[in-house]
Amino acid sequence: MFPALSVTLTVLLPLAAALQVNLSPRMVLYKVGDREEIKCSMRECPEEVKFSWGSLEDKPLYANYKTSPKESVLIFNSVTKDHENMIKCTAKCKDVSKEATATVRVYSFAKDPVVSGHDSLVLGVESTLSCEVTDVYPPEYMEVEWLRGDNVLHTEEGKPDMQTVRSYYTFTPQREDDREQITCRASLMIQDIPLDQSTRETTISLTILSAPSVVRVSGSTTVPVGSALSLTCEADGSPEPAFSWTFLRPDGQRVRVGETRELSFLNVSLSYAGDYECEASNKIGKRTATVTVTIPGPPTNTAISVSPNEPKEDESVTISCVSSSVTESRLVLSKLQDGADTELVSDEGPRISLSYSSASANDSGLYICKAFNDYGSQKASVQLLVQAHPLEVTLEPDLSMITVERGSVLSLSCEASGCPHPHFTWKGLEDKPRYMRNDIQTAVSQLNLGPVGPKDDGAFICEVKCGSVVKSKRTEVKIFSFPSHPTIESSGPSLEGEMTNLTCTVHDVFPADRFRTQWLDGETELFSQTWSFANGLQILSSVFSYKPNGGGHDKNISCKVSLEMDGVPAALVEKTAFITLPEHYAPRQTTITVSPQKELKEGESISISCLTDSAPEGRVILRKVLDGEETEVSSSVGVQTFFTIHSAELSDSGDYVCEAVNQYGSHRASTQISVQAPPRNTTVKVLPSTSVQEGQNITICCHSVSFPPPAIILRKLDSGIDIYSPNGTFTLINLTPNDTGLYQINVTNALGYETEVFSIHVMERLSSPPPRWNIFITPFIGLGLFASAAVVLEYLRRAQLKGFYELSKCEPATV
Repeated sequence: MFPALSVTLTVLLPLAAALQVNLSPRMVLYKVGDREEIKCSMRECPEEVKFSWGSLEDKPLYANYKTSPKESVLIFNSVTKDHENMIKCTAKCKDVSKEATATVRVYSFAKDPVVSGHDSLVLGVESTLSCEVTDVYPPEYMEVEWLRGDNVLHTEEGKPDMQTVRSYYTFTPQREDDREQITCRASLMIQDIPLDQSTRETTISLTILSAPSVVRVSGSTTVPVGSALSLTCEADGSPEPAFSWTFLRPDGQRVRVGETRELSFLNVSLSYAGDYECEASNKIGKRTATVTVTIPGPPTNTAISVSPNEPKEDESVTISCVSSSVTESRLVLSKLQDGADTELVSDEGPRISLSYSSASANDSGLYICKAFNDYGSQKASVQLLVQAHPLEVTLEPDLSMITVERGSVLSLSCEASGCPHPHFTWKGLEDKPRYMRNDIQTAVSQLNLGPVGPKDDGAFICEVKCGSVVKSKRTEVKIFSFPSHPTIESSGPSLEGEMTNLTCTVHDVFPADRFRTQWLDGETELFSQTWSFANGLQILSSVFSYKPNGGGHDKNISCKVSLEMDGVPAALVEKTAFITLPEHYAPRQTTITVSPQKELKEGESISISCLTDSAPEGRVILRKVLDGEETEVSSSVGVQTFFTIHSAELSDSGDYVCEAVNQYGSHRASTQISVQAPPRNTTVKVLPSTSVQEGQNITICCHSVSFPPPAIILRKLDSGIDIYSPNGTFTLINLTPNDTGLYQINVTNALGYETEVFSIHVMERLSSPPPRWNIFITPFIGLGLFASAAVVLEYLRRAQLKGFYELSKCEPATV
């Protein structure tokens, strides 16, 4: 056993050392879609080699292989990104195994970049171009560049897990960009990739869409009567614009006269003269140009110009004069000197010119171009200023007016450019120096004001002198002061029908003439007042006289003070004060009410209420009127008082007066209350006695308490004759014994009745026959019946005044 093993080991050890695995290629970069192979061989093996392929990563190989005794080929029929892997080839010869590894990297870059958005660019509108590269692998190695010529405009890199790499370039198209070329270059930055496959690019031409910007009208605009008029309109713009013509009549009407580039009229008349507007439009926008068509007349469009516009000393200057005219015109160029025109040059034709080869300051002045023809003349002028230095002056803040609150700090900065040694002077309107800067080596002069006050209100002029050139900048400093809210004072309470003076005062304001005081009732303006200018801080006091309208309501009055000046912060423009005016007036609308009713029965309950309206509240007094005198029964402080009678008596009848009083006056109201009761406490008196001699007279007096007034009837019980009395008094005259008997008094009203029975005894006189009593009483009865109505009415009146009815006392009868 052991010798055999020794021989085997001796054989294998040299064989293992001699065996080698050849793997080709070992580091590869494959293009997606290509067919590729990796070969694995072991040539030193004396017998057939066993090959196996595997992945060092956790993924399949996605490949086929073909094996011969000494070699195995791994085949990728169509490379995909899944083939990116570390591959191991194992070769086994007898019992000896050898391995070799290869790294496979994959790339995909098959298509050129696609650029979009280049055909919808609008002039002046921010736009974005898109460059898209599809089917890229690995995307994180992709670099996209935007180029214009050799100039790189923008660079963007891809990111992992992207199948399509997109890059965007945003810019604002300009007119010069039209038809310019721009390139999107995509580069796959992988080592070992073939140079001809590492970069792809696409170049496109930019199409800039734009609204018409320059509209030009050509053609003769001056034609004689009877001639043809032809005008042509030209305009740039993309896409090609469409054209329309409108005639602008002198009366303001616009008449559409054409829809093509050219406008033509035959045999024109004077009515064709005027302005013609050409409108060029496309889907992006539109623009117009207007020309004036002139039928022969005086020279028109006469103009004079200086070239260059701002000549400096020693430069060449040309003054040109041009004019348009149907007929030939003569042009005269002159200069205004000492108030008179001095002719410099003249000639026939539409243009003349005058040149100064070396201009000086003396050549400065007003130049006049005058054109003449048979129809009239026209002239134009220009001011020539030969500058010694290009001095420019700026003032900060660059405002024509600066509004500053009193107490603030203001800094004005004046800067001179184009002058090596400027000299600054600050002036006001009075042309007196406000501030002088002697240091002429600097180009800036600073004027600091603060704290500002009314004295600083006015113009500030920075004057800069540079040799013979003097320039200035001006600003208007407006100081305002409005530090506090207004206050309102009243002359006293607001009394109905009388004037109340209100005074609105605001302190330390400036300038007074920019302030307005308004008196307002809610949103309604009652009175407005403006003020005149005055130097320094002012106290504004506005007096408003207010007369209450008797509405009885408190009045809310406001005083609004407004500062009417540009540039003032909104919070300081207006300030308002408020006052509430309670309206005072004497009592009014005083009422007295009785509940449940004014007429009641004795023993019932009644309430009397007294109500008034007054401001301020005063005192309300309820009184009863008795025999012309008033007796207080109730009073309260305020606007009402109450009085209740829980069990009414006849004495509670009568007139009641309610009086309301405050410091401004009084007001009264009255009512009448009637308490009703049936007759009671009836008494009968017979005077001089119930026993009398024949021929005597008797007076019967009936006394009773009741309301309404009762009917009183006297009856002799054995005769049935009734006698009525309005006042409870009956007189029996010349009595006889026949009058002896029982008598009854019946007192009756609507609520009840009461009776009294008494007897009369008449003693007989023997000297003469007795007369019958009814002979004497009958006329009296008739008289009583006719008079009773009037008497009863009188008693009713008296009873209503007194509140109850009580029969009067009577005197003894006389014989």
